[in-house]
Amino acid sequence: MNVPDFECRLKKFRQEKNLTQEQLAIHVGVRRETIMRLEKAQYNPSLKLAVDIARAVDAPIEEIFIFR
Repeated sequence: MNVPDFECRLKKFRQEKNLTQEQLAIHVGVRRETIMRLEKAQYNPSLKLAVDIARAVDAPIEEIFIFR
């Protein structure tokens, strides 16, 4: 089920860093499925996970995760 007020641009930033979903998942300590669900906007990340991901892909958190 999609969360209508949430948009995730993670895939774009992950691909710019040439990271696979698996590589990013290992780096931030989650399962690949979590990254997959995030990229489909099917999962709201915790603040810690959002910060860890933003650091891993070297992008501002507010450009990756858009909450309306």
